[in-house]
Amino acid sequence: MPVTFIIDYTIDPSKMAEFETYSARWIALVEREGGVHHGYYLPSEGASDKALALFTFDSLAAYEAYRENFGVDPDFIAADRLRTDTGCVLRWDRTLMRPLRHNSRRTSA
Repeated sequence: MPVTFIIDYTIDPSKMAEFETYSARWIALVEREGGVHHGYYLPSEGASDKALALFTFDSLAAYEAYRENFGVDPDFIAADRLRTDTGCVLRWDRTLMRPLRHNSRRTSA
């Protein structure tokens, strides 16, 4: 079953360019590792310090394989370093969601 992650960011609005660079790196990494990145959603009106990212993997196992790259793969380390070095992200929360489509049937466990 596919799993979609929603990352809710609180960002430093004065570092939007840095956050956009950070975001572009993660889009490429998710896609490189077999996920589908649905994009980053940046402030337009209203609260100027919120951003969202959405990406999907075919399964939780596929996501866990992607996560094994953290702290090991040089591209992952460099992308994460953008966050820490620039301070563009103040905090984030990650939520795992599963799709419920019109034709989906929920089975009881």
